[in-house]
Amino acid sequence: MAEATDEARTVILTVDDDPAVSRAVARDLRRRYGEDYRVVRAESGAAALEALRVLKLRGTPVAVILADYRMPQMNGIEFLEAALDLFPAARRILLTAYADTNAAIDAINVVDLDHYLLKPWEPPEEKLYPVVDDLLETWRAGAARAVDVTKVVGHRWSARSSRIREFLARNQVPYRWYSSEEPEGRRLLAAAGQDGLRLPLVVTPDGTALVEPAERDLADHVGLSTTPEADFYDLVVVGGGPAGLAAAVYGASEGLRTVLVEREATGGQAGQSSRIENYLGFPDGVSGAQLTDRARRQATKFGAELLTACTVTGLDVKGAARVLRFSDGSAVSAHTVILATGVSYRQLDVPGAAGLTGRGVYYGSALTEAAACQGQEVHIVGGANSAGQAAMFLSRTARKVTLLVRAPKLATSMSYYLLQRVQDAPTITVLTDTVVEAAHGKEHLEGLTLRNRVTGSSETVDAQWMYVFIGAAPLTDWLDGTVLRDPRGFVLTGPDLTTDGRPPAGWPLDRPPYHLETNVPGVFAAGDVRAESAKRVASAVGEGAMAVMLAHRYLEQS
Repeated sequence: MAEATDEARTVILTVDDDPAVSRAVARDLRRRYGEDYRVVRAESGAAALEALRVLKLRGTPVAVILADYRMPQMNGIEFLEAALDLFPAARRILLTAYADTNAAIDAINVVDLDHYLLKPWEPPEEKLYPVVDDLLETWRAGAARAVDVTKVVGHRWSARSSRIREFLARNQVPYRWYSSEEPEGRRLLAAAGQDGLRLPLVVTPDGTALVEPAERDLADHVGLSTTPEADFYDLVVVGGGPAGLAAAVYGASEGLRTVLVEREATGGQAGQSSRIENYLGFPDGVSGAQLTDRARRQATKFGAELLTACTVTGLDVKGAARVLRFSDGSAVSAHTVILATGVSYRQLDVPGAAGLTGRGVYYGSALTEAAACQGQEVHIVGGANSAGQAAMFLSRTARKVTLLVRAPKLATSMSYYLLQRVQDAPTITVLTDTVVEAAHGKEHLEGLTLRNRVTGSSETVDAQWMYVFIGAAPLTDWLDGTVLRDPRGFVLTGPDLTTDGRPPAGWPLDRPPYHLETNVPGVFAAGDVRAESAKRVASAVGEGAMAVMLAHRYLEQS
């Protein structure tokens, strides 16, 4: 087995099946290089390869490999050839006896051998160290330094790979993307013992390899919190969009024990926006990711607990407690709850679209895919602000952006300032009265059938990238039987619950519901999930703050 030492330093690896020789090589190397390099030794080719796989997954660089020629099962040349696949930049030395000199010379061509050393190498100051010094200098001059981030190996048209990248990006987890078809991607797959049929492969900074991970499992491995620290809180906020983050900031800053529970990633739809330009206090605009990151850091600064990849499946009323049930069977209780789950993009219900989701068809900005659109034509479905913002963002690098709008004109659904920019952009074409009838492609999107709603004529156009913004719907089915909603699923609050000034049936208190309070006392709704809300970032933030004020009022009177 290979020895384990400090992981932070670049590795020099030595392998020899003779324990005495193995220890001697490692001893001499540590004497000279031990302060700056980690020396790892192994006593078989198989053990050394396993050590290299672990180092590869951990992102630990390997500078020099020394291997004995005469080893059973796998000789030194065979080992170095296999090691070349994992660490092609590592310098390679073959340790050999005089009788095997010809084999060492042949190995120069077989495994691109850098040097061979005759045993014994005494004194090392004359025969070992000068050789290793030169090879280390060569390695330092040309080797790419490893980055201590999560690595994702996937395929360009893999829907699951796209989803994992989006999950990491939206949760502010640094990662590096490798195609399964590029050399480094293949090396990582080999190190994890994978053939590339199951993607994505995610390698965490500690070297853990996850194949096709679920979001919750991935969250646990990359340092995101998924389990509440306590069983009972003053306030539970469900949803991490602008309304939820504002509620978490104000709740925690005012002394409430606050936990925010998010199903996917904080920011909501606003967090996916490439540019928000009409938000108060940001005259030059701000990206959704920047705004989300600031709000998240602000919430944690005040002591709010943020949970990710937690799906709430039910709400129960048990006396003064409001109990939220999670999909994994666990639960958390609180005095008050703020529902800020926002809305999710509606799916494009046309033939072919569902099977191509994540493989050319995307909902929301999907900014992680934007770089791949450079120099290509992009189709955007929708005519509201989110579609316009995406069009402006993608037009910076795309060859052409075609905006497909169902309505006869944009002015009915898009803010004036954004409408002017879209119309002035030379690479944006707007097709009004146009709908998508079908999406075509096998491995990925290849074409779209478009129909003009006025003339009825249809045409099929080439397309590899389509972003869809066709409205949104609330995900509130889990509130069935507890919280009242309108026919579209939006949560009813305050005045919308009353009839002729009378509270809703079953309301237990003498007072009517507060403005943002639902039919369940102590349960409030804020932001896009609330019926008749303004559906703007600023109003969502304001409602999140106001909901906390009303929660305080409820607690004071309880």
